[in-house]
Amino acid sequence: MAGGLEPHLAALRQELGGPAVFSVLVALIAVAITFLLWRFVQGRKSSRKAVLLLGLCDAGKTLLFARLLSGRYRDTQTSITDSSAVYRLSQDKSTNVTLIDLPGHESLRLQFLERFKAAARAIVFVVDSVAFQREVKDVAEFLYQVLVDSTVLRNAPALLIACNKQDVTMAKSAKLIQQQLEKELNTLRVTRSAAPTSLDGSATGGPAQLGKKGKDFDFSQLPMKVEFVECSARGSKGEEGEADLEALQKWLVKVA
Repeated sequence: MAGGLEPHLAALRQELGGPAVFSVLVALIAVAITFLLWRFVQGRKSSRKAVLLLGLCDAGKTLLFARLLSGRYRDTQTSITDSSAVYRLSQDKSTNVTLIDLPGHESLRLQFLERFKAAARAIVFVVDSVAFQREVKDVAEFLYQVLVDSTVLRNAPALLIACNKQDVTMAKSAKLIQQQLEKELNTLRVTRSAAPTSLDGSATGGPAQLGKKGKDFDFSQLPMKVEFVECSARGSKGEEGEADLEALQKWLVKVA
């Protein structure tokens, strides 16, 4: 095919006045195609305005959701459905995202993730820093299910691991939580890759590969950017005090 095209390309070079002009034209076409692809990708991203709040039950998602929207403390209970609201990121109200708080109960969380994952611009995965050592396997299991989801992998929404309840003395640091999660996710990757079925038990060849084959897992291997922050939806002074969500708020502005 290349041989058949060569006479036409030679004729085009001659009509354009030589190889220099032809090269410029090819370069301009390449730039135009690159620009159109960039606009397409940006258009798909801009159509995704949701920030999903995920995590296990009692991680503090709903209080964090309420604090971001109103700044005030409120008593919460385990969610059995989603809650959503527009969150303004600037004083002029021109920049906003839709916060969606999803249930963390094991029997509900994946079906709600399935409903909203395609609209996710970003994901905030909330971790209970106090109960983390006890819940690390459950946290890693849920996070693994999120990270190998085909839609999440394709869209690669920004991911924040929000290490909540830092107002409590026994809370684990973000650094320790990151190290333990990487270790647990690496173990899950090994065991799941050896399994003959997928996460839902269907014989589809198993879930997608997490991270880089042949290397211990770390978050830098993922297609999305992953960051960790320490925060406290309750605040150091309990119900009367202000929440410590500055790092989370800055991240939301960055990914909006």
